[in-house]
Amino acid sequence: MAKPTTVADEGRDVLNGRPAVHDKKHPLAGSAAAVDERLGVGKITKFGLRKVFPDHWSFLLGEIALYTFIVCLLTGIFLTIWFKPSMAEVEYDGSYQLMKGLMVSEAFASTLDISFDVRGGLLLRQIHHWSALLFVASVTVHMLRVFFTGAFRKPREANWLIGVGLLTFALLAGFSGYSLPDDLLSGTGLRFADGLIRSIPIVGTWVEFFVFGGEYPGGLIISRLYMVHILLIPGLLLALISAHLALVVYHKHTQYPGPGRTENNVVGYPLFPVYMAKAGGFFFIVFGTMVLFGGLFQINPVWLYGPYDPAKVTAGSQPDWYMGWLEGAVRIWPNWEWHIGSTTWSWAIFLPGVGLMGILFTALGLWPFIEAWITGDKREHHILDRPRNAPTRTALGVAGMTWYGFFWIGGANDIIATRFQLSLNDITVFLRIAVILGPIIAFFVTRRICLSLQRADRERALHGSETGEIVRTPEGNYYEDHVPVPAGELHALTQHIQYPVLVADDGTGPTGVAGTPKVSRFRERLSRWYLGRDIRKPTREELEDAHHHEAQHAIGTGSPEEDVKVPEHSGRH
Repeated sequence: MAKPTTVADEGRDVLNGRPAVHDKKHPLAGSAAAVDERLGVGKITKFGLRKVFPDHWSFLLGEIALYTFIVCLLTGIFLTIWFKPSMAEVEYDGSYQLMKGLMVSEAFASTLDISFDVRGGLLLRQIHHWSALLFVASVTVHMLRVFFTGAFRKPREANWLIGVGLLTFALLAGFSGYSLPDDLLSGTGLRFADGLIRSIPIVGTWVEFFVFGGEYPGGLIISRLYMVHILLIPGLLLALISAHLALVVYHKHTQYPGPGRTENNVVGYPLFPVYMAKAGGFFFIVFGTMVLFGGLFQINPVWLYGPYDPAKVTAGSQPDWYMGWLEGAVRIWPNWEWHIGSTTWSWAIFLPGVGLMGILFTALGLWPFIEAWITGDKREHHILDRPRNAPTRTALGVAGMTWYGFFWIGGANDIIATRFQLSLNDITVFLRIAVILGPIIAFFVTRRICLSLQRADRERALHGSETGEIVRTPEGNYYEDHVPVPAGELHALTQHIQYPVLVADDGTGPTGVAGTPKVSRFRERLSRWYLGRDIRKPTREELEDAHHHEAQHAIGTGSPEEDVKVPEHSGRH
C-alpha cells in the first residue's frame, strides 16, 4: 500500500516554516492599494490627517469665510437654473399681482419668478444674499486679525497678498451679484458705478461705452455681469482660496504665545479626529445660521423697488454695507472740478471713488514690506504678536478703521438727516472734519492705551499680582502683598521681541566693515517714530531681582520662602 502524499499544513508557510497569514481584506482594499501605489495617496492622507490646528477661537474667522463661500456656491448653482440674464423687455405674467402686465426686463421677471413661483426659491435667494454679506464681513475681520497680530510677516507675505486679492474679488462678487436683478435699487448702484467709470480722466467715456456696450445703461451689462459673477470671479476666488490653503499647510499655522510654543512648532489638535469633528460641526452651525437668517429676515425685496428705470432714482437708497464707505466718500467730498478746453475733470468723483480704493488696496498690499523695512526685521515669525506689543501698528489699524467708519456713516447721511431731524449740510460738514481729525485722535489714543498696557504688563511680570491684602512690617511700614504670576503667563508677558531703533549708516557699518545695509536719515526717523516709544520689557536679571525681593518680603512676614523659577526666554530682547 503506497504511502499517502505529504500534505503541507494549511496553517504554515511552507517556504519559511512560519504560520501563514490569512488576509481577509475588505473588497475595496485592493483598489485602495492600487491607487496608493500609483498616486501615493496614502502618504498624502497620512500627512494631512496628522496636521495640527491651533485651538484659539480667532482662527474660526477664516473658516467662516470658507464656509459662507461654499454656501454661496451651492445656493448660486440653484439660482442659475431659473435666472435669465437678459435686459430684453417682456410683459410680466407671474404670481405677484401688483406688477402683472408691466413691461420689465427678463432678469427682473425671472427674479420675481424665483421669489414667488419656484418652490424654496425665495429662501435660497435670501440665503445666498446673507451668505455673501457674511463672506465679505468674515474676510474683512479675518484680515484685521492677521494685521493686528502680525501674521502677515515673513514668510507669509505672499499669503497676505492673496488675502488682499480675496477681499478685492469678494467686493466685486458682491457688487456684481446684487446688480443682477435689474431692480430700481441695483440700477441706482450701477448708475453710481457708471459715474465712477466716467470720472476717469481722458479715457472715462470710452471705458463706459466699452463696459456697458454703449451709452448707459446699454443692453448688455446684465449678461456681462452675470458671466463675471458666476464664472470669472468664482473661478478666481477658488484659485486664490486653494493657493491660500496650500500656503497655510506649507508654512504651518501661526499661534499665540504660550508655554511650549516656539517658532519651530505648532501646538494644537490634529486634523483627525479632533479638528475634523469640530470643523464639520462648525460648518453646519454656519450653514444653519444662514438658513435661519434667510428664513426669518427679509433682504433685498426687489418687488417693493420695482424694475429699473434710468429716469427714476430710489430715495434713501443704500448699497450693501461693504460699498457704503465708497458712496459716503463721494457724498461728503468737496465739489472739485477742472475745466480744460472742452473736457471736465471731475475730481469730486474720481478722487473719493477711484482714488481711495487704489490707496486702500495699495497700502494693504505693501504694508508687510513697509513694516519690515522700517523695523529692519528679516527673520521668520510663527508666534503672533499681542496687539499691545506693536502699539504703532495697532494705532494705525484703529485709525484706518475710524477713517473707514466715518466714510461709511457718510453713505447714510440722508437717512441720518431724516430720521434724527438734522441738517444734511451740517452732517456733511461734520463728516468732512471728522474724517480727518477722527483717525488722528484714534491713533494717539490707541497708542497711549497700548503703551499703558505694556507698562502694566512689565509691572505685573516684575511684581506679580495684587492680592488685595495689606501687610504691616515689624518696622511699622505697610505694603500690598503680591504673588508671582504663573510661569505660563510670565512667558506671554515677556516672550515678544523688541526691535532696536535703526541708526543712520552710510554703509560702512559701526566697525568700518563695508557691505552692511545702508540706513538713511529718513528711515531712521521712521524707525524711531514706529519703535521708539515701546516700553522696555524686563530682562532676566530684573525678573530675578524682583522675585528675590518678593521672597525676602515673604520671609519678613513669616511666610515660607518659595523658590521662583524664571523662564529662560525672559531675558531675550
